[in-house]
Amino acid sequence: MVHIPNAIKEKARAVRMVVFDVDGVLTDGTLTYSASGEEVKHFNVKDGVGIKLLNQYDIITAIISAKSSAPLQKRVEDLGITHFFPGTKDKWAVLSQLMDELLIDSGEVCYVGDDVIDLKVMRRVGLSIAPKDAFWMVREHSDLITDAEGGKGVAREVADIILASRMPLEEAYIKAMLPEFEELKS
Repeated sequence: MVHIPNAIKEKARAVRMVVFDVDGVLTDGTLTYSASGEEVKHFNVKDGVGIKLLNQYDIITAIISAKSSAPLQKRVEDLGITHFFPGTKDKWAVLSQLMDELLIDSGEVCYVGDDVIDLKVMRRVGLSIAPKDAFWMVREHSDLITDAEGGKGVAREVADIILASRMPLEEAYIKAMLPEFEELKS
């Protein structure tokens, strides 16, 4: 895990909701199409564990994506993510409405994004995180850059950062070791 400065640990400790972009964060950003034109996406199982752990510790997770696809819909269902906004053009407007509904302040939000469409949100939340291979401008405006590249465990690393700000990670992972953890939707 990347070294976390104390100022970032403080921001992470305040987080009540983590919002993920998809392409370039939960995937490596590659677009693959089958012979019939169906979109194929590759997700990292480690990210699923991280997202489920966040939910187990009462940290709300959400996905706001500019794109919509059947593979993404299936992944969201598998993880039990209830705050899902595909095909979003104005991510800040959607997030603002969600924060109002959940009574969450922008300082209590962590946003994970990788491209310029995410900057409007990243500049307004308490903690902004970018994958190692995010667009250079996004990296410059992020509080933290992960060791992981998009689609290669970014969400798991973010979960570790948030949880480590609250407890020893060994303690946090006790829940992931329980047999019923694999059956959890969130």
